[in-house]
Amino acid sequence: MAKARKKKRTHVPDDNAPGKPGQTNRRPKSMVIRMGAGDVGSSVTQLARDFRAVMEPDTASRLRERRANKLKDYTAMAGPLGVTHLFLFSRSQSGNVHLRIALTPRGPTLTFRVDRYALCKDIAKAQKHPRGGGKEYLNAPLLVMNNFTSQATEDSKADPIKKQLESLTTTVFQSIFPPISPQTTPLSSIRRILLLNREPQSDGTYIINLRHYAITTRRTDVSKRVRRFDPSEQRLREKKSGALPNLGKLEDVADYILDPSAGGYTSASETELDTDAEIEVLETTTQRVLSRREQQRQQQKQKQQQNREKDQDTTMKESGENGGSSNVEKRAVKLVELGPRMRLRMVKVEEGICEGRVMWNEFVTKTREEEKALEEKWEKKRQEKESRRKEQKENVERKKLAKKNAKINAGKGDGGEGDEDDDEEADEEEWDSDDMEDWDDEMDDVAEENKDQNEE
Repeated sequence: MAKARKKKRTHVPDDNAPGKPGQTNRRPKSMVIRMGAGDVGSSVTQLARDFRAVMEPDTASRLRERRANKLKDYTAMAGPLGVTHLFLFSRSQSGNVHLRIALTPRGPTLTFRVDRYALCKDIAKAQKHPRGGGKEYLNAPLLVMNNFTSQATEDSKADPIKKQLESLTTTVFQSIFPPISPQTTPLSSIRRILLLNREPQSDGTYIINLRHYAITTRRTDVSKRVRRFDPSEQRLREKKSGALPNLGKLEDVADYILDPSAGGYTSASETELDTDAEIEVLETTTQRVLSRREQQRQQQKQKQQQNREKDQDTTMKESGENGGSSNVEKRAVKLVELGPRMRLRMVKVEEGICEGRVMWNEFVTKTREEEKALEEKWEKKRQEKESRRKEQKENVERKKLAKKNAKINAGKGDGGEGDEDDDEEADEEEWDSDDMEDWDDEMDDVAEENKDQNEE
């Protein structure tokens, strides 16, 4: 039988297509939401928009919130849309700004207090040459985490909760962006960096500094004056200034390159590095992982090439070495901050999506007896909830069976006429008074749970 055709040129491959059972091949997606809509203020609204740019491209960049929208509205749509993370910005009555990071559909939820923050427009005003929005946002940023795992000390051994908190926070932040494979990911696709630096505190508070940078690279083996003739550099300079260097009064290009007084530019001997690091780029294309046979073939070809070089003259050897190193070039790497900046302080960790049992709280410390009492309380609520769900399911099945028997009896009595009308009416009447009472009881129980949670 012929193999089915798979279109590649006109059909974009679906990365989120379901694979085999047990495989998680979907990319993480997120929603950045401001809870309360207009109640949070213009600054927090702009902060949420700037953070959406950080989470590009796998985020809902055109999401519009309303005052009537509740958290349940977003969690209900997270499943069909494939959303894995929720970032909730809110402001309390006392004026504190909070950021909650929730994993769907079962949690947990990390609550951070935003002690300080700076918007993208404020950072751009403070820079001499700000970086504009371009192709940087077409790919996810590179996540860099620092000081998230503390060294093993006597205090950490005595308090295992801190170690569990560190591992949980590290896992949550690592799952925000898709993983990067060094063998298949091209270097040109990495154009942004999201830096998360944890500040070690003596009092045990968990503080994270968030920074967002754009990566820019320039060649270092050529001078700045020669690089001006590069077409890409000329296009970039045209966007900034709109003018090219005037060479009409010069007789030779060497006068422009070597004479420092020509055009008022610096000489070629002066260093023009305004960066902190240099790297050597071997290949800019995507590398493919070779199999054993291909590696053996490549090694054999290298041996044959070495044998040929031994038979050649010394001049041919030197030319061969220079030709082999032509793909290597040095590039200066520079980071330009895009924003926003945030200083996050973790205050609470809870199960579920903003409504579960509190696993850790910075300001509230409970004894073992209180924790045991809370465990019993939550277990009792869980059992009651399960029993209500079971009872509701039984009621629904019983009513469906009763309606089905009524249809059969009505069909026998009428000789089979009017069955279609009865089916349509039964489909329209999905809820009756008993179902509405069960639903009201369920909503009252959820409200009581949220009230008890706030009191705790």
